[in-house]
Amino acid sequence: MEFSDSPKVQAVRALARAFVAEELLPLEPALRREGFAALLPRLRRVRERARETGLWAAYVPEAHGGAGLSLVEFAHLSEELGKTPVGHWAFNCQAPDVGNVEILIRYGTAEQKERWLGPLVRGEIRSCFTMTEPEHAGSNPVWLSTTARREGEAWVLNGHKWFATGADGAAFAVCMATTAPDEPDRYRRASMFIVPTGTPGFELIGNLSVMGERGADWASHGEVSYQGARIPLDHLLGGEGMGFAIAQERLGPGRIHHCMRWIGICERAFELMCRHAATRELAPGKPLGARQMVQQWIAESRAEIHAARLMVLHAAWKIETQGVYEAREEISLIKFTVARTLQRVLDRALQTLGGLGMTDDTPLAFWWAHERGARIYDGPDEVHLDAVARRILRAHGMTGR
Repeated sequence: MEFSDSPKVQAVRALARAFVAEELLPLEPALRREGFAALLPRLRRVRERARETGLWAAYVPEAHGGAGLSLVEFAHLSEELGKTPVGHWAFNCQAPDVGNVEILIRYGTAEQKERWLGPLVRGEIRSCFTMTEPEHAGSNPVWLSTTARREGEAWVLNGHKWFATGADGAAFAVCMATTAPDEPDRYRRASMFIVPTGTPGFELIGNLSVMGERGADWASHGEVSYQGARIPLDHLLGGEGMGFAIAQERLGPGRIHHCMRWIGICERAFELMCRHAATRELAPGKPLGARQMVQQWIAESRAEIHAARLMVLHAAWKIETQGVYEAREEISLIKFTVARTLQRVLDRALQTLGGLGMTDDTPLAFWWAHERGARIYDGPDEVHLDAVARRILRAHGMTGR
């Protein structure tokens, strides 16, 4: 594995860093004050300028309309875009669309790609992903109550989902539903479906209030109901019983995207912490940064961010060279390591800035509220810790559960 950044990666990072500084950081005060939906007209104009950079939908192969960056290359870009809450959205690299694009490329039919993939990559529509159910533990992805029953030339979906990011305004949902409840292999019981949000029986109940904010449009998490939603048979994504496999395939690269975005947040928080520590005086001639406790926070944060970045880049390299299955341990390791690093760095930055950190004069309070979920979604820390430990112990001869 090569540790130096290629000239291409250096150029990508420099371009993205300049764009974020010039186009997106000036919009942040209005974003925190007015919310995402109110800022959309200005953000759309910025998005058109982002389209001209050559990094539009950068993770998508050129054959499908993207910039064609490799996973490792996109990881570097993701860090730069993660330094602002709307960086990924501006370049059409935002979740959950990025994951839905990836599975459409791999599993979609020609007709599905024409109708849904093309418009997604061009930024003409958005999508959402409905898997988690309020009635069941999200940490057990094979326990679902949502069903898809075949009736003649249609699938009929019934169920209840929540935490569907960006469901507000999405053109379609990718839904994971049980199609073979009696299948002995529990990992073959569910399938994936494309459900246009205008389908009778599909209802966005509303946006969930998360950490005191409901959000709107893409910057929201929806509660969705399927009540007899009838879709054509050709809206099945992949084959019957492939739901779990597709979900796992989607999560591998997705965790790289999230983790590098979190590292971008860490770097921005670290910069704010260091600048404040160096310039804030506790008394004339006595900077905050002279306190050993603050120096310890800075040193620990620098070490943890650097270590986390290397872990993620190694996981991305292993996915590229050996595949998601072979990299499953690395994927689990980065998920809980980077999420915890993010929480610690944000906490130290908030503590360093004191009352200022609690206000909306910086993005720290926004990220503290919106990124606490990093340790829960896409598998809580505890699930990944357990999975890693079990694999290690089995290699040392442990049997049984």
